Amino acid sequence: MKFSLGAIQYFWPKQVVENFYKQAADSAVDIVYLGETVCSKRRELKFEDYMAIAHMLREAGKQVCLSTMTLLEAPSELRELRKYCDNGDFLVEANDVGAIPYLQEQKLPFVAGPAINCYNHHTLRKLMSLGMSRWVMPVELSREWLAKLLQQPMVHDVRDCLEVEVFALGHMPLAWSGRCFTARSENRPKDQCELVCINYPEGRPVASQEGQQVFILNGIQTQSGSRYNLINQLPNMAGLVDVVRLSPQLTGTFDWLEKFRANTTGNQPQKLEQNDSNGYWLALAGLVQQLD
Repeated sequence: MKFSLGAIQYFWPKQVVENFYKQAADSAVDIVYLGETVCSKRRELKFEDYMAIAHMLREAGKQVCLSTMTLLEAPSELRELRKYCDNGDFLVEANDVGAIPYLQEQKLPFVAGPAINCYNHHTLRKLMSLGMSRWVMPVELSREWLAKLLQQPMVHDVRDCLEVEVFALGHMPLAWSGRCFTARSENRPKDQCELVCINYPEGRPVASQEGQQVFILNGIQTQSGSRYNLINQLPNMAGLVDVVRLSPQLTGTFDWLEKFRANTTGNQPQKLEQNDSNGYWLALAGLVQQLD
């Protein structure tokens, strides 16, 4: 089982991002995803900066994947997408199907990100025929669903050609919108947001009337209010999951990486925090935390 760091979902200052990836280079992580996936206005790091970090990480022995935007809204974003697809060195994670034709025309393998709607064996096999070599399962699906899908003959026959990756730690990305929730919360129009997301390096929490944190608003992205945490589910991923993804957090990411690695076979289970959830993996409501 390999461990990955997903692309940073929040808007962090350039120095914070660079420091984070220096830590990643020194860590035991296997795969690192780089790139802005939420909002193209977040330009603290440019394509060239990500490429420099990618080369640094590769020299440290990490596999690097460049992650593309999830919601494409302007011609400039398509031009930036083309840069990522034409990078010439690194595997690309397609978070919007618009990236796939660019990669297919060059006969390049790709990773299908969790935002791409893939819910059955026909879609999975179709993506593989287009060049997909790794598939990140949509966050709301369960272990039971995954096991049934992988047993379908048209998938089972080519299972050795496919890596399965599961989002296992972090606030789950649930939806994207043409509107910017963070800008609106400060009474700013989206086009004049003044990049206020940088003031919320962990997003803006939203609570219900009962006081339960139900969502995190992160620019145009809505995340789960609870932190998804599958650390104690690692043993039942054996034979199904090849890569376990941790989503970067402002603090504690690499501590959690070590805890995950130590509990691969269930020898060092962890007590979940009050705001942790694991419901989706267990075919329950997403906010549920079920204790073992």
